[in-house]
Amino acid sequence: MLDASGIRSLSRKAGAVALIVAAVQYVALEAVAASAWKDPPYQYSFNFISDLGVPSCGGEVDGRTVCSPLHVVMNTGFVVQGVSFVVAAVLLFPMLPDRLRWIYLALAVVHGAGITLVGLVHGSPEAAADGSMTWHILGAMMAIFGGNLVSIVVGRHLLGSGTARWLGITGIVLGAFGLVCALLLQTVMNGNNVAAVFERGGVYPIMVAEFVAGVALLAWRRPGAPLPAEPRSAGAAA
Repeated sequence: MLDASGIRSLSRKAGAVALIVAAVQYVALEAVAASAWKDPPYQYSFNFISDLGVPSCGGEVDGRTVCSPLHVVMNTGFVVQGVSFVVAAVLLFPMLPDRLRWIYLALAVVHGAGITLVGLVHGSPEAAADGSMTWHILGAMMAIFGGNLVSIVVGRHLLGSGTARWLGITGIVLGAFGLVCALLLQTVMNGNNVAAVFERGGVYPIMVAEFVAGVALLAWRRPGAPLPAEPRSAGAAA
C-alpha cells in the first residue's frame, strides 16, 4: 500500500505523462490533418490551425479557402489537449504552494476550456455567418492566454524558489514569447498573409513548455531533493 510519499510520486509521474501526451498528440494530429489537405495545399504560414478543424469544404474564412478532410482528427487534438492539460493540473496541484496551486489550476481550466471550445465550435464560414465564430475566437483567446500564463506563473515560482531554475526560465521565456505573439496577432489578423505565423507563435510555446515540464518531472530522480515545482521545504518523492 502506498504511503503519502508514494502517492505524491505517482501523482507527479501521472501528471508528467499527461503533459507529454497532450503536447505530442497535438503536434502529431495537426501534422496528420494538414497532410490530408490537398486542394488548396495547407500552408503553415498562411492557414490558421483552426482551419484544420472546419467540417465544411470549399468556403472561405478571412480570405482563406478551407477544406480539411481530416477535420475530426484536428478537433480531437484540440479536445485531448484541453482535457489532458486540466488533468495534469489536478494531478500536479499538491506540488505547488497554497495560493499558487489555485492560480495554476484556474489558468489551466481557462486554457483547457478554451481549446476544447475551439474543437467544438469551429472557425468555419457557417460560424462566421451565424455569429458562433465569436465563441470560437473566445475559446482561442482563452487557450492562448491561459496556457502561456501558466508557463509564466509556474516559471516565476521555480525561479524564485531556486528549484530547477533552468525550468523556471524556460517557462517564463516561452510564456512571454507566446503572449507577445498573441498580441501581435491582433494587429495583423485581417488580410495579412503571415498572421498564422503569429497564431502559431502564441500556441506552440504552450506545447513546448508542457512537454519540457513533463520530461523534467519524469526525470526528477534525486533522493531527498525537492521536486521541480515544489517549495524547498517540501520533501521529494522517490
